[in-house]
Amino acid sequence: MKGCLLSNRVVSLVFLLVCFSVTPLLAQKPTFTVGWSVYVGWDPYQYMAKSGILKKWADKYGVAIKVQRFDYAASLDAFTSRNIAACTMTNMEALDLPAASGVDTTAIIIGDYSNGNDAVLARGGKTLQSLPGNRVLLVEKTVSEYLLERALVLNGMEAQARKVKLVNTSDRDIVAAYMNDPSQVAVVTWKPLVSQIAKMKDVKTLFDSSKIPGEILDLLVVRTDVLKNPDGSGQKFAKAVTGAWYEMLSQMSGANADKTLQAVAAVSEDTLPTYKEQLSTTHMFYQPKEAASLATSSELKDKMKIVRQFCFTHKLLGDGTKSADDVAIQYPDGSVQGNAGKVRMRFDAAFMQAAAKGAL
Repeated sequence: MKGCLLSNRVVSLVFLLVCFSVTPLLAQKPTFTVGWSVYVGWDPYQYMAKSGILKKWADKYGVAIKVQRFDYAASLDAFTSRNIAACTMTNMEALDLPAASGVDTTAIIIGDYSNGNDAVLARGGKTLQSLPGNRVLLVEKTVSEYLLERALVLNGMEAQARKVKLVNTSDRDIVAAYMNDPSQVAVVTWKPLVSQIAKMKDVKTLFDSSKIPGEILDLLVVRTDVLKNPDGSGQKFAKAVTGAWYEMLSQMSGANADKTLQAVAAVSEDTLPTYKEQLSTTHMFYQPKEAASLATSSELKDKMKIVRQFCFTHKLLGDGTKSADDVAIQYPDGSVQGNAGKVRMRFDAAFMQAAAKGAL
């Protein structure tokens, strides 16, 4: 009888050990991190996580999704270094940073375009025509540099663009750097920083992104290798985050929108009035059908042609790049701008289209 009891105890012990060793494996889910930085079109990601919307969709697809806040430049570095799976960024930065660095990058959500959020501001009665030869604070190699050149080009000053003295200043420091130093003539940045600077006495907006609608797109991009995970988890992640995004947008534009917007503003340490002011100069694609339509349009190709040429001209695609075609872009219809053997940036409309059909 004792031998029988001992045998049963051994079996029970083995069973428990097996359970303890297997349970964590069964509970473990593929985990993906989304990097975001403070900007009107990207602030919803933090609230998606805080509210449980993101978890609901992640659970549906059997994955875990984290969101991590960065300064903008740091978020791009984290993505380019392959430390995070996805990141919010503009179309230009997607091309000239991860893609140009060899990180195959896919835009799965076109969230909005800047329709006045990005601006060139100056004090002391300065005009665009007086900027050459003067210092301009901005975050180099970002859409701020792009916006400044587009302002000069569209005002017949392309030949003088190189005479502007760019002063690289982080988005964290740029407001204080400009406000506390009257000798700084001009600044290029985005909201809410633009709104803070514009309140200063004697500061005027010289040019903003409403003059170039659709050229500064705000995206969620994913590393293409993540989307191609052999176990299919990358596709599940993309479906989950897209589903969560459009549920978030439906709340932001629904009957109780102010309550949601208040919460979104709070997670980025903003207020409802200032957040709504930022939204007023942002063309949000609240409906996935509209976003998918842009992704599959000839308009997108035309806008990206301007962006890629800017990046090449300014050596943002790498010093050794001999042509804009060396960092090619593929569109949802399979067409490629550039060398088909060197595709590094892709627009994928599939997840937005699935959301539009209610198929997520």
